[in-house]
Amino acid sequence: MVGSKKNTLYAVLVLLPSIVLLAVFVYGFIANSFYISLTDWGSGAGLRENPVKNFAGLNNYRELFTGFIHERFRQDLVNAIFYSVFLLMGTLALGLFLAILLDKSPRGENIFRTTFLFPMALSFIVTGTIWRWVFSPKGGVNVIPSWFGLEKGSFLWLSSRELVWTFNWQNVLQIIALILFLVFILVFYTALKNSKPRRLLLSGSAAALMLLYALIIHPLLPPILPYEEIHGFSLATIGVIIAAIWQYSGYTMALYLAGLRGLPVGMYESAKMDGASDLTYYFRIAIPNMWPITLSAIIIMSHISLKLFALIFSMAGADNASTGHPSVLMYLVTFRANNFAVGAAISVILFLMAALFIIPYLIQSYRTRR
Repeated sequence: MVGSKKNTLYAVLVLLPSIVLLAVFVYGFIANSFYISLTDWGSGAGLRENPVKNFAGLNNYRELFTGFIHERFRQDLVNAIFYSVFLLMGTLALGLFLAILLDKSPRGENIFRTTFLFPMALSFIVTGTIWRWVFSPKGGVNVIPSWFGLEKGSFLWLSSRELVWTFNWQNVLQIIALILFLVFILVFYTALKNSKPRRLLLSGSAAALMLLYALIIHPLLPPILPYEEIHGFSLATIGVIIAAIWQYSGYTMALYLAGLRGLPVGMYESAKMDGASDLTYYFRIAIPNMWPITLSAIIIMSHISLKLFALIFSMAGADNASTGHPSVLMYLVTFRANNFAVGAAISVILFLMAALFIIPYLIQSYRTRR
């Protein structure tokens, strides 16, 4: 008993400095940023030695989502969602494809594996500098057609102002409700398949509420803006998305390759004896058995998609609104406009978006350990 208490005391003493540092320099700063976001610090007097900070409540958040002057933030938020979706889809698909090719142990496998992993070792600044030249309007890939006697390309990879898949910001809550409806329907189907009555009831009720809001309640509510505000997928973000996928598909390849090599050899041999093709084995047997790896890749890639500041800054610059991202706008608002309260509000929103991905990952890791 005495030895056990000693070990506990030693463990506490060893961990105490780390706990204190985390409490002060991580969670303390997060709490301070949240407090600043509830003030009006920066309204023309951001750099005073002793600035006056008046409590403003959630006014900064309300202005970001519904204010006239913060239209760029709303488009940047839409850009961030598309960055996340396409980075996720691209890295998972390409990483899985490369992992399946390497799982066949081709000649020169070590060279291919190193080549595919190499981009991940580069910083976003290096990657952005390289791809900025590749997507130059009068050079790079736009010159390739001229090699075959064709006219040069003219697509503005990083500066196009064209939007596709547009929607009215007035309907953003309705769109979110419909997306949540589809998510809850998926959870409902999974619960029905696994015979979990409690989750079945909760997901079914939530899906019904989301559908009720989207179809009946939302049309009766007053608009959140007094005018139409169109947002959508900016074609200028395609270049940034391609560069990010190029850099991180090797990481998902490594995850999937480790998962494939970790599956029992007997599983593949049994599938072959039953007449399954390689395609059937990978997509009907191997990939479903690697769901924990897929979930980890989804969480990590989604988190990385919110940290594209350096890549966007080096490829398109901070003032290019077409490739905007909330993290870039936070830099501009905070350190150029000296509007610290609004910058802190944007940082809190990014923090909450990251938490949406990190918390499920932590829960899944905890369940796996148990």
